[in-house]
Amino acid sequence: MILSMTGYGKAVVTYKEKKISVEIKSLNSKNFDLSTRIAPLYREKEMEIRQTLASLLERGKVDFSLWIEKDAVLDATPINAQLVKNYYQQIKNIAAEIGIPEPAEWFPTLLHLPDVTTKTEIEILDEEEWEVTKQAINNAVENLIDFRKQEGTALERKFHEKINNIEALLKSIEPYEESRVPKIKEKIIEGLEQVAKVDYDRNRLEQELIYYIEKLDINEEKQRLANHLNYFRETMEEKGHGVGKKLGFIAQEMGREINTTGSKSNQAEMQNIVVKMKDELEQIKEQVLNAL
Repeated sequence: MILSMTGYGKAVVTYKEKKISVEIKSLNSKNFDLSTRIAPLYREKEMEIRQTLASLLERGKVDFSLWIEKDAVLDATPINAQLVKNYYQQIKNIAAEIGIPEPAEWFPTLLHLPDVTTKTEIEILDEEEWEVTKQAINNAVENLIDFRKQEGTALERKFHEKINNIEALLKSIEPYEESRVPKIKEKIIEGLEQVAKVDYDRNRLEQELIYYIEKLDINEEKQRLANHLNYFRETMEEKGHGVGKKLGFIAQEMGREINTTGSKSNQAEMQNIVVKMKDELEQIKEQVLNAL
């Protein structure tokens, strides 16, 4: 079963007056590359979050965001009423003592005085809130993995299509391959006949032809390529880790056999087929980079 490294997951939970949101995005990467944006309250848990994501997501370039939204009414900065009263009384007393007028607008004057609207409470992350937040993280990861499965299914369909195309192209080489030997023999004999009064050993000619034809034989390459195609299909059905890397290695081996076949193809029709096989394989290599 193939999983894609591309994925997206989001989860939102509530805890008392807070709305806690978690968002995770992932793209393909050779290793696990994590960048985080975490609300200050949860910074102390960053290492735990990183370990959790690394164990569950394995590979990919991952962006993780965790933020809090609070009720605007509940999160409003409180006014220190007792301090306002003290300032008010002090200003009235000073105005009376030195004979100056009291402020025409009391509220702007009082609210700009020190510590009247200062928020002094310090938030501490309690265990109950952290358990709720962990659940949100796990939910977001599950949603991302579901997304990866959907993308992986699409990848698998694409791989099957391309593997089938290469297999069909490989079979289409056979008619041209069979007609090569008589053509090669015919061309060599024609060349010899065009040289005037050349006497040649026919037995030696047959030996040289056999040697030359053996060098151009592609049966081994065809067999190995067919095996690689079947192995690619089997690997796609495997469960576990590292399937994407394994498919990448198999694709490299397929490329070697196709290239060797191309180098031994001395017919335009066969070379055209090899070019088509290379094109199909290149599309597999591009997509396999996104397989987990």
